Amino acid sequence: MSPDWIEKTPRAAQEYVTGRRLDEVECIVADIAGVARGKAMPASKFARQEKFYLPNSIFLQTITGEWADNPQGAFTEPDMILTPDFSTATAAPWTADWTMQVIHDVSDQQGNPVPIAPRNVLKRVLRLYEEKGWRPIVAPEMEFFLVARNIDPNQPIIPPMGRTGRRAAAKQAYSMSAVDEYGKVIDDIYDFAEAQGFEIDGILQEGGAGQVEINLNHGDPVALADEIFYFKRLIREAALRHDCFATFMAKPIEGEPGSAMHIHHSVVDLKTGQNIFSDAQGRETPAFLHFIAGMQKHLPAAVALLAPYVNSYRRYVPDFAAPINLEWGRDNRTTGLRVPISGPEARRVENRLAGMDCNPYLGLAASLACGYLGLVEAENPRAECLGDAYISEDELPLTLGDALDLMEDSAPMREVLGQEFIAVYQAVKRNEYKEFLQVISPWEREHLLLNV
Repeated sequence: MSPDWIEKTPRAAQEYVTGRRLDEVECIVADIAGVARGKAMPASKFARQEKFYLPNSIFLQTITGEWADNPQGAFTEPDMILTPDFSTATAAPWTADWTMQVIHDVSDQQGNPVPIAPRNVLKRVLRLYEEKGWRPIVAPEMEFFLVARNIDPNQPIIPPMGRTGRRAAAKQAYSMSAVDEYGKVIDDIYDFAEAQGFEIDGILQEGGAGQVEINLNHGDPVALADEIFYFKRLIREAALRHDCFATFMAKPIEGEPGSAMHIHHSVVDLKTGQNIFSDAQGRETPAFLHFIAGMQKHLPAAVALLAPYVNSYRRYVPDFAAPINLEWGRDNRTTGLRVPISGPEARRVENRLAGMDCNPYLGLAASLACGYLGLVEAENPRAECLGDAYISEDELPLTLGDALDLMEDSAPMREVLGQEFIAVYQAVKRNEYKEFLQVISPWEREHLLLNV
């Protein structure tokens, strides 16, 4: 018999446990990096508790497992209150027993949302839209690489072995036979997604060796950030079943394209449900141009959230299908801001800057924050780019340190995303950057050891 709380969960979760005994529940939240943190417990114990506890230090942990200095003062690690959001309950179909995952809301002991929790940061941005009578809609694209197992970090990452016995090849974008090379992994991704109630809009081969793109249907930003958070885990688990790794690094293989998380945005009026980017005659509105202008003006200060690691900036190079500019254009993939072909009801702006290594909650929050500021400031963008935007001058920060400086100096970004969050994010990322600078790379040993 299913526990009573299952009745509050989505249909896919209910179907997963129908006729089965649920063994375990994983209570999880996303940390600053987007890593799942939390605790697992017997389903019977989960059913008896209304809330759970984790220390707030999980949001000060770096990607290496170290802890950044707490910008709020003493490092006392008070407990936060975790409350299950049953709308997020979903299966963990790769486990040996019957296990469910549930994302939790995070509040302090007085019941206030913890402002440094990434999911709360995204909700903060959405409340700003709501106060203006708007509701943003997003549609993310996820790119990632399937790679051979890499158990020695000193060795380069290489493509996986396909069913033909050959390594996956590059420059095979949209090739169906290239996707078939690792079809068993794709099959498991579909099966896991179906068990979790996720709808995949499409899967295709991207330009890199073993690089795959998954498109998701448009919808609510929090719900889609939850899905991406879950998808990263299920994709990794599907790859492990077939003796390879899935990686969401922005640039895992030298000489190959990077992996992006392109974000499509539109905004609807809460009263009418109409897309505010199109008027009654189907023409582009001033709001549409204001949204683009906001992205052009404020994205440099948001890049540290869209490109959160030193590796992220290896993706921003010319001629690798990655943006290095803030130009905008209709159906122009060389621009950082692209307006895809669509009917008036689906008019949208695609932000091509975000890397797949970003925390999905923070990536969506940062991108929507820039568009929101544009709508409020009501300025117009530069003229549309009608040619090759790759030849434009670089407008983006070229290192993580530069990106963090731009974010720290941006009063609008601090106001929209929250002062406390920006302070904690700065502390975590500057700690990671300092650790990276202490590592001597193979390039330095090869070219500097005997030559300088």
